[in-house]
Amino acid sequence: MRQQHREPRNALRPVARRDRAALAAELKKIYTAPTEQAAFDALADFTASTWGQRYPQAARVFETAWDRFTPFFAFSPAVRKLLYTTNGIESLNYQLRKVTKARGHFPGDDAVVKLLWLAIINIEDKRARERAAAKEKTGKIKNSPSTARLIEGQRTIGWREALIELDIAYPGRIK
Repeated sequence: MRQQHREPRNALRPVARRDRAALAAELKKIYTAPTEQAAFDALADFTASTWGQRYPQAARVFETAWDRFTPFFAFSPAVRKLLYTTNGIESLNYQLRKVTKARGHFPGDDAVVKLLWLAIINIEDKRARERAAAKEKTGKIKNSPSTARLIEGQRTIGWREALIELDIAYPGRIK
């Protein structure tokens, strides 16, 4: 189900850094559209736009993955957001891959587990410092992917409604 979230990122891969923010704002109209038809229209508008002409491969990413992308429109926008919001998980996986890739070889499984555990502790310590700095600066805890709590736990708003909607769509799968 994470594929919807990946499409915009893959679409931005060949885009020059200076253009990414503007292009991402245009592509957001596609993946946050209220219906499949609205997303299709937004994609057509993007393809015909200056950005679409300059970066046609960005539109192609959506066109190629359209059949995997569109099932998400069966759900309400609130549920879709919960289904494709995986930044915290992807960030953690990226950082763990980076740590293991730098090492290369391990004497055994215990060495890998120990390295990953130490990496997770370091990542959480860094995020805790970021949260503390944000709280000190604003007076409240910032709730964003870059400061999301991994070990301490984070409340996700809207899960109850999402589970009800998913239970209706897929009866008997959720207990």
